Amino acid sequence: MEFLVEFEIEVPAGTARAEVDQRYRAESAAAGKLAKNGHLVRLWRRPLVGDGTTAVGLYRANSQSELDDLLAALPLADWLRITVTPLAGHRNDPATASR
Repeated sequence: MEFLVEFEIEVPAGTARAEVDQRYRAESAAAGKLAKNGHLVRLWRRPLVGDGTTAVGLYRANSQSELDDLLAALPLADWLRITVTPLAGHRNDPATASR
C-alpha cells in the first residue's frame, strides 16, 4: 500500500539547541533506514503559509497499522503533527496504463 504523509514539526518552546540538533540528526538517519527498507519512497519540503515548512512523503507499508508503527518510532514523533492519506491506484495512471 502507498500513503501520502504530511508532517508539520513543532519544536517545544525552550528546547535546548543541542537536543534539537541531535533529534534532527537521528531523524535523518531514521529516514535513511526507512528508504533503504523500501518504506520511504520520496520526500519533499513544502512551505507553509506564514512561518515554517512541512514535509510531504510517499511511503509504502503493508498496512496503515504498520505505517503508524513506523511513524511513531521516528525520533521527532512527539514533535510532529502527522496526516496520513491512503492512496489507491488510478486507471489513468501513466505508470500503469501500458500494463
